[in-house]
Amino acid sequence: MGDPKSVDLPARLVAAALSALERGEDIGLRAVARDAGVSAMAPYRHFRDKAALLAAVAMRGFVDLKTALLAADAQRDARAALIAQGEAYLAFARARPALFRLMFSGHDCGPPPVEDNAYGVMVRRVRQLAPADPDAATLACWSAVHGMATLALDGGLPPGDARLEHAALSLVVAGLAPPDSG
Repeated sequence: MGDPKSVDLPARLVAAALSALERGEDIGLRAVARDAGVSAMAPYRHFRDKAALLAAVAMRGFVDLKTALLAADAQRDARAALIAQGEAYLAFARARPALFRLMFSGHDCGPPPVEDNAYGVMVRRVRQLAPADPDAATLACWSAVHGMATLALDGGLPPGDARLEHAALSLVVAGLAPPDSG
């Protein structure tokens, strides 16, 4: 049986890179290796380069975001669940701004595929509320919440005005379908 430290080395390297990112440090493979307590060459057994490591960190972020969205989605009312998802998305962006920016830094081909991912959590609720045109409704919801998160990080939203954010998210969700359809 191998060294237990090597079994979870990719996860340890991702965790070390994530910690460095959240501390505002530049992420280099040597520094990540040092933080993970392994040789400078060890990361190259799992990640071909810094970009591959950062992609793994971003994927970890999407897993964490999905967890937050699923927790917010645990409501019976579809509208309330979708609003709560938006609030959770904003909270995630504010709590982990460097990770949030990394997660969306490499996208150049539109929304992600609808799979078992963070995006899919939103899409499933939107389809409940706007079955007539789910693609347009999904685009409206995603644009609104992602735009709000980006504005929040860039200083374009009043800080900490949860009432205003809730009202804005409620307006978007109210526009998806008549009140008696969700």
